[in-house]
Amino acid sequence: MTDYEVMGPVGYLVVEFPDSGMTGEGLPILVDLVDRGIIRVLDLVFAAKDEDGTLTVIDVQDFGDDPTLSVFVGASSGLIGDDDLSQASEVVSAGATVAIMVYENRWAASFVRALRGGGAQVVSAGFITMEDLAASLDLLDA
Repeated sequence: MTDYEVMGPVGYLVVEFPDSGMTGEGLPILVDLVDRGIIRVLDLVFAAKDEDGTLTVIDVQDFGDDPTLSVFVGASSGLIGDDDLSQASEVVSAGATVAIMVYENRWAASFVRALRGGGAQVVSAGFITMEDLAASLDLLDA
C-alpha cells in the first residue's frame, strides 16, 4: 500500500481571527493533537485580509519568536494554493487574520485501513458547522 492508502481522512479548517486578534490560545492544543498523533498538519497558511479585500500570506516567522508557533515553520506542503486562498478570502472579514489548515485525521487511519482490507472504501466525508448543528437541534426541541 502507498502512503495515501493508509492515511486517515483529510480535512481543512479556515479560522478567522477578527481584527488580527490572534491570541495564540489554540496553538498549544493544536501542538498537543499533533504530538499525540491524533492529527497530522499537512499544510498551514496564515494570511491577512486588507480593507480592500486583498489577502496577503504571512510567514509564520513574522509572528515573532513564539516557541509554540516555531513548530509550524516549514509546515507547508503546497496543498493550499491560490484558489484556496481566493475562496478563503470570500468568507473572511476585511481586517482579519486567517489560518488555513489542511490536516489528516490520523486517529482514523487504522479504521480506514481495516475498511479497505475488507473491500470497503470511504466515498464521502464532511463536517457539520456548529451553527448548523445548533439549528438542527433547536428544530428538534420545537
